[in-house]
Amino acid sequence: MATTQSPTTARSTRGTGGARSTRSPSAWAFVLLRSAFTVAPIVFGLDKFTNLLTDWTQYLAPWIDFLVPGDAQFAMWGIGIVEILAGLLVAIRPRWGGWLVAAWLFGIIVNLLTLPGYFDVALRDVGLLAGAVALALLAREHDGLVRRA
Repeated sequence: MATTQSPTTARSTRGTGGARSTRSPSAWAFVLLRSAFTVAPIVFGLDKFTNLLTDWTQYLAPWIDFLVPGDAQFAMWGIGIVEILAGLLVAIRPRWGGWLVAAWLFGIIVNLLTLPGYFDVALRDVGLLAGAVALALLAREHDGLVRRA
């Protein structure tokens, strides 16, 4: 598997079958973040329609429920559609998808900080936001390499 990395950033490690991999640690980080931020939003977006993992309406602040048309479940369906689309965008264009997921997570954090009892979830989402920004930044360097590899 050939890449176009400079000799200073390439790392050679033994892979399966004794083959050598020349992917850098940042390239592996990019693949990991891209995979996670593709799968998670799609899974959580789909679950907004089934509520198998949790009752998602409990995470919607009343002031946001007041702003959107319909009830809280209707809002969650719309949120689910956005999350699915965000996951697909990360898969196709991680440079843009990473920033979209980061912005979406910022909105979720604002929502959770205005909803008493969910500050721990908001703190977790700050970490996810940092991961989404890292993905967008890594994509500037690695997105083309991953497609050619």
